[in-house]
Amino acid sequence: MLIKRVLAALALAAIGIPAMIMGGLFYFVLITLLLGIAAWEYGQIFHTAGYNASTPLLVGGVVLLAAFRGFFPNLAPAALTLLILTAMTWHLLDYEKGRDLAATDFAITVAGMVYLGWIGAYLIDIRNLPDGLWWLALVLPAVWLADAAAYFIGSRFGKHQLSPRLSPKKTWEGYWGGIFFGTIGTAGLAVLWHRLGGPAVTWWQGAALGAALSILTTLGDLGESMFKRQAGVKDASNIIPGHGGVLDRIDSWLWAGALGYLLIVWFLL
Repeated sequence: MLIKRVLAALALAAIGIPAMIMGGLFYFVLITLLLGIAAWEYGQIFHTAGYNASTPLLVGGVVLLAAFRGFFPNLAPAALTLLILTAMTWHLLDYEKGRDLAATDFAITVAGMVYLGWIGAYLIDIRNLPDGLWWLALVLPAVWLADAAAYFIGSRFGKHQLSPRLSPKKTWEGYWGGIFFGTIGTAGLAVLWHRLGGPAVTWWQGAALGAALSILTTLGDLGESMFKRQAGVKDASNIIPGHGGVLDRIDSWLWAGALGYLLIVWFLL
């Protein structure tokens, strides 16, 4: 399993890192593709639980929101508004056809569009910032370092469950180990990127950013676990060998993108 995870991670890095560096349309297409697949997986999770979230609206809405946020940000709120109204119309018709849970289906559809489309688009917003590549290379590795450290430390030393119902394998030992290495690693990257021509971020600002992301992005992982637990499924899909689905991989990235963008704009620019 570990070998599969490592090989899959290397394959993803071989695609993702060049996209991050190139930015522009290449990066936009990659992130939008990942968000679109995650939206499809989200819909399938709730279909398994007996709900009829609209797959066309989920996938199409997420792609449209990413496109508007990436290229027409001033029109993005209007796009979100129209998508929500369209979703209600869709599920009203479903109710008239005899679907008694149409109101719940509507809530699931809208939640998926907003969570994966609107929140997910912050991954595009970060890259579009001045010095966006450097910021992205600071935010995402913070999560990767924290996740990797939590996995290995938890596997070796974990004894106390962090969230027994949502994710029994996660431990407090792994969680705090992830925070430690995420904080230290991001502080080091902040100094390194500045020396290589990146934005003027001090080691303590990098440490603060890394700590905030390491502490909070675990909630994204647990949030996806909540979806899967309610539906009784183990993984979002089996698209990525050893990792499950795309949503299983980007659940923490969603929180990192949104929180990282807000922290950068509020405190570091």
